[in-house]
Amino acid sequence: MAEFTNIDEARGYFAGDLFATSNGITIDELGDGFCVCSMDILETHKNAVGGVMGGAIFTLGDFAFAVASNNMHKTTVAQNVSINFLSGTRGSRLIAHAKCKKDGKTSCVYNIDITDDLGRDIAQFIGTGYKI
Repeated sequence: MAEFTNIDEARGYFAGDLFATSNGITIDELGDGFCVCSMDILETHKNAVGGVMGGAIFTLGDFAFAVASNNMHKTTVAQNVSINFLSGTRGSRLIAHAKCKKDGKTSCVYNIDITDDLGRDIAQFIGTGYKI
């Protein structure tokens, strides 16, 4: 059962996540056990060699994890997270698809697949959450 009654309520709640929202991350879809978040790639997201900074990709994955897990149980915090960078992006937008793999009594695990708008696999983020 979702904590947020609709996507607009979730957007209002996460508007307080100033780091993510100031980097242009949006909530595009939301449901029980999943969400989709995305961001346009801006010049401010790029590193010295012109690629997307790993921290920008990580932030997108972390935000999608927060949105999906807090929709299932508010308040859930990250207990352990990891990311595997798979390839550089060639597109202009990054999309994170979060899906619940385990929803236990006190913990949860989410897989977040991050792609670009050309369908290229960019990163895999795995988040373990603790339910407060």
